[in-house]
Formats: sequence, C-alpha cells, structure tokens
Amino acid sequence: MIEARRLHILRAVADHRTVTAAAAALYLTPSAVSQQLSALEQETGHRLVERHARGVRLTPAGEILLQHANTVLAQLERAEAELAAYGSGSAGTVTLAAFATGIDLVVAPALVRLARTAPGIRVRVQDAEGDASLPMILDRQVDVAVAVEYRGAPGDPRLTRVPLYAEPFDAVVPAGHHLAATGRVRLSALAEEPWIGPYPGNPCHDVVVLACERDGFSPGLEHHSDDFRAVVALASAGAGVALVPRSALRGMDLAGVVVRPVDGAAPTRRVFAAVRSGAEEHPLIQPVLEALGDTAPHVESAE
Repeated sequence: MIEARRLHILRAVADHRTVTAAAAALYLTPSAVSQQLSALEQETGHRLVERHARGVRLTPAGEILLQHANTVLAQLERAEAELAAYGSGSAGTVTLAAFATGIDLVVAPALVRLARTAPGIRVRVQDAEGDASLPMILDRQVDVAVAVEYRGAPGDPRLTRVPLYAEPFDAVVPAGHHLAATGRVRLSALAEEPWIGPYPGNPCHDVVVLACERDGFSPGLEHHSDDFRAVVALASAGAGVALVPRSALRGMDLAGVVVRPVDGAAPTRRVFAAVRSGAEEHPLIQPVLEALGDTAPHVESAE
C-alpha cells in the first residue's frame, strides 16, 4: 500500500529538483526525505529518482507515479473538504499568500467582507512576490495564493485558479524625457533607453520582456528591483524607463516622472487566486475565494 504522505514528498522533490530544497519546503530534514523516497521505491518496486549534476530527477517510473500522485492528492483534498463540510466547518484558520499590491487592492477588502459574512474564519496573510506563492500552495505551506500570470503561461492541473482582475502596465519615464509630452508611448520608441524592471523569475519581468519583444526589441535592463516604488524612484532620478502595473502606481510620489499609457496592445498583468485542486469546495476556503472574487471587480472598475 502506497502512503499518501510519500506521494506528497515525491511531488515536492519533482518540483524543487533537489532533496535539500524539497526538505526545506516540507519542513523535514534531507535524510527524512531520502528515507521516505527509499520506502516509496520499496513499496512500488521501482527506482523513482536518480541523481544528476544539478540535483535529482524522476525516472520514467517516477513520472508515471507522479501523474497518479497528482490525481490521488487532489481527491484527498476533496475528501477533506467534504468531511469539513459534514462537520459544518464554520470556524477555522485559512492561510493566504499574496504580493503586496494584491494585499492592498483585493485581500484587505476581502478580509473586511469576511468579517461580516463569515466571522468564524480567520485569515492569516503572508507577503509573497510574483508567483512565489504557487510552490507554497503545493507544499501545503498556505491554503490560498493570490498570484500573477502572463498570457501564454502554462497552467498547472494541480491547482484550481479563480481569475480576479487584469490591469495594464503604463510607461514611466523621467519628467524631462523627450517623450514626456506625448499622450501615449510606443514601446519601440524606448528601445535604446536604459530600462528598470523586476528580477528574472518575477512574472512582471516576463510581461515587460515579452511586450518589448513584440515591438521588435529586447529591453536593456540595467537596474533591477521587485519593489515598484524603487523602480519609480530610479526613473525619477533619470536612471531609465520602466513599465509598471497601473495599480502599483496608486499612492506613489510621481513628481519626478511622467506616466503614460502604452500605444497599441498594452502589456497586462493578470491576477488570480489559486488553491490545490479539490480544496476549492472546502467550507473554510470557499468563502475566502468568494470574498476575493466579490472584491476584485472593484479594482477593475476603479482603474
């Protein structure tokens, strides 16, 4: 009989690609992860992982088992949801990870709504940049994630996603820039400029790079920060130009920059809530998703 706990460990190793990283995500020691993998191999009668220069990877047998593991673990989430519903599930704690702007625009208003509609549910919020919250979901560190994707990003069948809102990126240029007087800015006009943007790995970095590539150039990213306040501060100092999500500009000191909409098809940040597949009907999680969804349209209309 295969233990579900070991399937979860197998999935973490596949996601993180090293035993050490998987152990850290699961709050286990590397030796404990290795022991559980060895026990799983004994249960199945197959070698499931193999080492290589950069860590470990699944064998073909491991890949087959991983596909079934995703199905089994999703079904267990549904079972927990139904059992919680049977026991009413009207009170408890839900952990939620979101990026800073998402907390401001969607999560905080959702907490206000939940205080009225589901006062027995306590939500514990953690700040997590970009799509960093999605591995936290799969590693069971949090229950709900508010994350960012870009057009063309592959979906993950292990997650159930609820779209929340979409917003354009605006061009931010120094106040004395020669394009500051224009009504809209074409990205190709900024091709020779130094650029300021998020670090690689942040979905907003991908949005910026893909938008520029669609206009026929690669942005010369000379300065990096995942904090859009720092990005705007650098632009105001004349260090370069940037693309910034419109909502992230709210409440900032924009005295040293000019913000202009992008001419043509504007790059867009799409924000969604995610839970482990099968958990969306959990009586504690479902009200949180509903509150996020009910709050999100106000973001779009406000823009």
